[in-house]
Amino acid sequence: MTRILPRQIGLDLPVAVGGRGIQLFDANGRAYIDASGGAAVSCLGHGHPDVNAALHAQIDALAYTHSSFFTTEVAERLADKLVEDAPGELSHVYFVSGGSEAIEASLKMARQYFVEKGEPKRTKVIARRQSYHGNTLGALATGGNELRRTQFRPLLIETAHIDPCFAYRFKETGESDEDYAARAAKSLEDKILELGPETVIAFVAETVVGATAGAVPPVADYFKRIRSICDRYGVLLILDEVMSGMGRTGTLHACEQEGIAPDLMTVAKGLGGGYQPIGAVLLAQKVFDAFARGSGVFQHGHTYLNHPVACAAALAVQTVIKRDGLLANVRQQGEHLARRLRERFGNHPYVGDVRGRGLFQALEFVTDRGTKAPFDPKSKLHARVKKEAMARGLLVYPSGGTIDGVRGDHALIAPPFIVRGNEIDDIVDRLGEAVDAAVGSLEKIKAA
Repeated sequence: MTRILPRQIGLDLPVAVGGRGIQLFDANGRAYIDASGGAAVSCLGHGHPDVNAALHAQIDALAYTHSSFFTTEVAERLADKLVEDAPGELSHVYFVSGGSEAIEASLKMARQYFVEKGEPKRTKVIARRQSYHGNTLGALATGGNELRRTQFRPLLIETAHIDPCFAYRFKETGESDEDYAARAAKSLEDKILELGPETVIAFVAETVVGATAGAVPPVADYFKRIRSICDRYGVLLILDEVMSGMGRTGTLHACEQEGIAPDLMTVAKGLGGGYQPIGAVLLAQKVFDAFARGSGVFQHGHTYLNHPVACAAALAVQTVIKRDGLLANVRQQGEHLARRLRERFGNHPYVGDVRGRGLFQALEFVTDRGTKAPFDPKSKLHARVKKEAMARGLLVYPSGGTIDGVRGDHALIAPPFIVRGNEIDDIVDRLGEAVDAAVGSLEKIKAA
């Protein structure tokens, strides 16, 4: 009996013992294609020799030091690299241990920015429904994942939420992408005016929505309009690229494809590729200057800020991605993955939408393509898809509550950046079998 408190009590999980490339291996000798990296984490796959060597070298040199006493060469080099490649005026980096910590830090940065500027009445954060920004209390309060929020609601700070830019579910019949983008963005302006512009700190959004709704990209000029609205009312724009960033969508930062830059940006999963826990906040020069000219202190901190081994892992991962031209492979294989998914599921009676960017794609499941009606939440179709996929040696990342936190199912596909075309074909073939088997099991239950 395990002494670990698992995510779900009672599941008999296989024991992972190794990994190489895009595959993981369990204690029974079974191989699995890792087509999701857990939650879009393993951008370089498993056991990359360059990353392993960097980890060994850093551990031999220095495993840990506290950031209030020392900086380290490896943390400085990683920060320089991230700023060099950052969009807009992002000029400094704050290293943490993961995505939730990054969101918490960005919220505090945004609040302190206005305090330093003499605008302490700014206290409110706006985000979007069906978003996910992490599981710590501040991040959970900001996110719009109702399934995760419900039981902890009494502990959460008050935040405001608007509808996401989710064309499959919210674009009206006959409405163009441009008109929908304008309407969706206007809801932010409406909310700012409702709350009072002088009270709003920031708008927080995933550039491409990840786990909660399944690889939902924005349409038309939505984010250009969002950027303009934030500038108009002096509101900071925080982009959450914990899942969609660091190359996952085909550019290093997903916002590059939107032609904008945020004031604060959070990254994590693809930053270190799972080789060590690491996340970061990239902050604009104006935010740094407010701290430097004001109190001179950012009132926040964790024990493992700037962790040398974590920074070494991330530096090695980012070096390999750039050296080996892997963003080009993300774009090429992303097009191949999207094409193969459309070929296999484009006319599938129980798949309503195939969407995403780069190696960040998803299927949304429906009982009727015409009405877009979801499956009964009690059927837990997403869990059945996961089980059937694992039975076929495939790891994907399905979730429920796609539409409103209760209804809807989707499966996220996010293979490593090193994936090849024949491996994409294998992923889609196995996923097709898994989806058919999962739906078939429900049909049998219904018939009985």
